[in-house]
Amino acid sequence: MLKTYKIEQFQAKEYILYLPSRWKQEKSDFPGTAVLGTKRQAVICKRHPNGRNVIGISSALAKSLNLPVKVTSLSLFMKDDCIYLGVLIGIFTSGFTNFKLSPVGERSYFFRKLLSVQSSLGVIPFVFGEQHIDWENGLVKGYFHFGEGWEIETVPFPNVIYDRLPNRRSEKRKTYKEIKDRLQRQYGIPWYNPGFFNKLDLFERLESDETVNHYLPETHSFQSFEEIERMLSLYKHVYLKPKNGSLGNGIHKLTFDRQSQDYYCRYRDTEGKNRLVRFASLERLMNSVFRNRSLDSFLVQQGISLLNEDSRPIDFRIHTNKDEEGSWHVSAIAGKVAGIGSVTSHANNGGVVKSLAELFPDASKETEVKHSLEEAALKLSHAIECNMEGYIGEIGFDLGIDEDGRVWMFEANSKPGRAIFSHPHLRSFDILTRKLALSFGVFLSRQALQHPEEMMP
Repeated sequence: MLKTYKIEQFQAKEYILYLPSRWKQEKSDFPGTAVLGTKRQAVICKRHPNGRNVIGISSALAKSLNLPVKVTSLSLFMKDDCIYLGVLIGIFTSGFTNFKLSPVGERSYFFRKLLSVQSSLGVIPFVFGEQHIDWENGLVKGYFHFGEGWEIETVPFPNVIYDRLPNRRSEKRKTYKEIKDRLQRQYGIPWYNPGFFNKLDLFERLESDETVNHYLPETHSFQSFEEIERMLSLYKHVYLKPKNGSLGNGIHKLTFDRQSQDYYCRYRDTEGKNRLVRFASLERLMNSVFRNRSLDSFLVQQGISLLNEDSRPIDFRIHTNKDEEGSWHVSAIAGKVAGIGSVTSHANNGGVVKSLAELFPDASKETEVKHSLEEAALKLSHAIECNMEGYIGEIGFDLGIDEDGRVWMFEANSKPGRAIFSHPHLRSFDILTRKLALSFGVFLSRQALQHPEEMMP
């Protein structure tokens, strides 16, 4: 973790920077340039004259660098003759409103919590969208939250950008790609967690990786009724999932009863009700349930007989994050028990979040499950990083454990939801995941300074 220092501004017309008394510098010479984000200013730099262990910055320098007045702590690091004042992290998103209390709509609460960890990390995070960029002057009108309310401050282009676009639709816009390419190529700004994973594309890439392919259930793009018949004959049930779905929407569970020779389909209808329907043939089932939908947009996945609680299947949400050293960590684990009659364990479908201790009262069993899930999540994180483009700093996995103790990966999400953190036993993990999400920005910004040629897209 980077060392952080309190920052104090003082009135002076000169560009002056006082370094903390205990700050260790590698060179005897003081730096001649102060940098915030992509903006730099020649400075008079010296140790704090009063021997205080704080950063002192003159009002003229703060104004020149566009440093927000309410920033209370920063980290420091040097490169060549420059001293970098913290890491300016731009959080890119869309869906801004005209409401001061909720500038990003219902997601404002998430962003406020994300920004709340800034002082402990010595970073300066802010939220912005494409309409807030001033290309001519290299400035951004960013949304900041220092604990009292949302404020707009004009700051330099950031050191690094954390992608938090809300959906695939906003990601497909032509302007998004143009902005991302320009900031990366022209300004050398790393952009992390870009893009939503396509379920089938991800599975196909991981299938060729021998370190993780044993975690993958058989998964194919829909091809024919015969293919579903084949998979139903091998497995007790199969799932039809939208290739680009989220929150469990559109998932159908198909089962074949060998005794009665009937086909069953369990799903959630457009009115939000759980349905279970029966048909004498697969063709009738598919033509009825999917009559208004294109099956080309679905994938077919092997069903797994999972561990259960009171006959309700259990799956697990595992978050992994990279830290300020660029290393993967398991940052949160929770169980999710499916709702009664539900095809998924999502909360909007009656699912219940539980801690591992609640699901496994036997401590040795809890430890065994935790170890299996952590091992799988870390291996999968490394494999996804190797097989997907871009800088990936966080992943949310939906994993399952079958009745034989084998771990399976059902989905991996590049922008995982945070519903599990509503559980009182998981709130500390909520804070940890937010800290790590920004800590990875620190790692990337330092890599871009030390090895710029390796960071170009």
